[in-house]
Amino acid sequence: MDTVMELGTGNAVVIFSKTSCCMSHTIVMLIRSFGANPIVYELDHRPDGVQMEKALMGLGCSPSVPAVFIGKKFVGGSDEIMSLNIKGKLKPLLMKANAIWM
Repeated sequence: MDTVMELGTGNAVVIFSKTSCCMSHTIVMLIRSFGANPIVYELDHRPDGVQMEKALMGLGCSPSVPAVFIGKKFVGGSDEIMSLNIKGKLKPLLMKANAIWM
């Protein structure tokens, strides 16, 4: 879990993903649509991906991806991000994290 937390808090927006996950792709595209440039870690391309997946599940991600950190805090998976977006709270959160400026 230490690696996940270290990577997750390393930038304004961090997304743990898999190349085969359509929801991960959707969340990355949504966040990029606001002008943010998230760091994306593709777990299926990492030698420690299985261990990272288990750590994400330990944080409460089910399924394990996508898992999103914004402003050095774990926000959640696709349900949480989509809910924030629908409520109009995603953009302010990205602004507060200095991931976007306008």
